[in-house]
Amino acid sequence: MTTTVSGGPGTGTVERGAGTAPAADGRPDPGSGAAGGEPATWRAVASATGPADRTAAEAAVRLAYRRAGLAAPERVVWTGSPLEGTAAALLLTGVGDRLPEQVTARAAAALRAAGAVPGREGAGRPVRDEIRTRPWAAERQRLLAALGPAGWAERWALTAAPLWDLTRALADRVRTAVVEELARTPEDERTVRLAMLHAVLGQHDAPWLASVAGPPAPAAPGAADDGAPATGGTPDPGALDGLAGVARAAGWWWPYEKVVILSERPAELHRDEAGRLDRGDGPALAYPDGFALYAWRGMPVPAEFPARLADLSAERIRAEDNAELRRVMLEHYGYDRYLAESGARPLHRDETGVLWRIELPDDEPVVMVEVVNSTPEPDGTRRTYWLRVPPRTRTAREGVAWTFGLDAEEYHPRRET
Repeated sequence: MTTTVSGGPGTGTVERGAGTAPAADGRPDPGSGAAGGEPATWRAVASATGPADRTAAEAAVRLAYRRAGLAAPERVVWTGSPLEGTAAALLLTGVGDRLPEQVTARAAAALRAAGAVPGREGAGRPVRDEIRTRPWAAERQRLLAALGPAGWAERWALTAAPLWDLTRALADRVRTAVVEELARTPEDERTVRLAMLHAVLGQHDAPWLASVAGPPAPAAPGAADDGAPATGGTPDPGALDGLAGVARAAGWWWPYEKVVILSERPAELHRDEAGRLDRGDGPALAYPDGFALYAWRGMPVPAEFPARLADLSAERIRAEDNAELRRVMLEHYGYDRYLAESGARPLHRDETGVLWRIELPDDEPVVMVEVVNSTPEPDGTRRTYWLRVPPRTRTAREGVAWTFGLDAEEYHPRRET
């Protein structure tokens, strides 16, 4: 099953089962049935698609600056994606002279629309440290002191951990794609990565926001008493409300002293049941300005690759030089179908099934056991299943036993269903 989310103007639909995105002002969505900081709510934030709530995001930005003791930014620049946002940050700080022409044109237009003047003097210094790093560290330390190490670990496990791996992987994929689009040389790559270090990740900061802006947790026995208010580990509602508000309303953003650059959220997000980017007929992640990532079950594929999946054949699969793309083709086409159409010969057969093997150039061979369900279907027929087993497998029994975590000598089923 593939989980698909997409958004159109004014819709902002989100990952199936995660509920809709909460209001940007911090109020839980009335239909979500969740408090503002519960993991399900932050999961919805991390996966939210559709147009940003620009009014709410800009208000939250001003609040974040005020919490940090800074004056509100003079200019607000809106961009269509993290790609365009990174390009705008490079242009704004006077180091974007080697960017690709098309991206440069879009980013320059976004800056002009906001009246922002490129150059270090126009932007002022980056203020991510004051806006994001210090408040997060202070609130984390306060909660750690109130809850104790065990209590903090439990809080992290219940709030941030369920979102951490998936969201971090998605943000890392976005970073990699931005570098690939904008950097032509190793020196360019360092410059682009430095620009992204100044970014606050907006909705993709949901995991750590869940840990410090979530619901209260009981203090752990023996927790240190540092004189903090007797809140039992309750997050300070005002400490990170600006950051949380931007996360609920927008994507990545770059805070500078005089200018803030904000980016839109994705228009589409498609994942498989394991949470990996996955789509066979288009981009798995797409932003409104055209920046997109293509992937099949988590593996990056070229943009033109999904179109090639529509008319696959065993011959086309064999002719694919890239072993990783050939593996994607096999998964999409079906190993059993490939075996049937590629003239594969059985390697071994016994009472458990038939062992098949196909050699692939520059890749490990495909070895599978063909087994027949011992329980007939209602119409009296029996289904055939294909079990992929390690290439070292030499007999069908060995392969079937491996699927149960057993050696061939240990596999003696008393009853088959």
